[in-house]
Amino acid sequence: MGSRVEILNEGGYRSDGRRQFELRDITINLAQQGQADGSAIITHGLTQVLVSVFGPREGKLRSQAIHDRANINVEVNVAAFSTGERRRRGRGDKRILEIGATIKSTFEPVVQTALYPRTQIDVYVTVLQQDGGLLQACINGTTLALINAGIPMLDFVCAVTGGVHSTSPMLDLTTLEENDVPHVTVAMMPKTGKVALVTMETRLHVDRFEEIFRLAGEAGKVLHREMKGAVMGRTSTLVNAMGSQQSVDKDGDEQMME
Repeated sequence: MGSRVEILNEGGYRSDGRRQFELRDITINLAQQGQADGSAIITHGLTQVLVSVFGPREGKLRSQAIHDRANINVEVNVAAFSTGERRRRGRGDKRILEIGATIKSTFEPVVQTALYPRTQIDVYVTVLQQDGGLLQACINGTTLALINAGIPMLDFVCAVTGGVHSTSPMLDLTTLEENDVPHVTVAMMPKTGKVALVTMETRLHVDRFEEIFRLAGEAGKVLHREMKGAVMGRTSTLVNAMGSQQSVDKDGDEQMME
């Protein structure tokens, strides 16, 4: 049965006007959210997630403490208004639990947990809007929030979805495309080129997989530039704010001495 929706038209454009390998617009906001030690709001197209990180801090339960490293705890919540689905996904929803477990296993080898024995690092992911590429947004948001919290990591983790429509590979899929196209999510570490995660939601022919895998690696480097740029921008904003505060303090001190 053919698709009711035209995934790629004759001109090679997708339903949202992108080319096959074009990524959606990405926006990153690293401004402090609430009491979190670090946070990030990231959007890929119409998919938006907020990630808040607390810790490293003493665990609530002694029994959960790991004597030689920090325990990473991940919770994913989906805002009721985030999706067009009538069915609400609660905390215990299988798909949501899977995303939480995937984030945990992806970041455990990357975060330098051995520096913080017997502590826990809590990662809270809130899905604000969904339109495909949910796992990639959660992973990229977690990378940014952990960096923003000052937690040492071996590298960034940059994730992107890829799929194949008939024989045409595509990157950064929308919900419409994910529903129709076999796809994978690949997370890579740009410094070493190592792969942190490959997860397949659907079956994909092995010949096609290799191509998607290579393309996702290239896309990861593009995302890395965006993410690194946002972190550098945030850092310079904070440094400037500290600088101006110090000059205010200094002026105040000078006035007092007069």
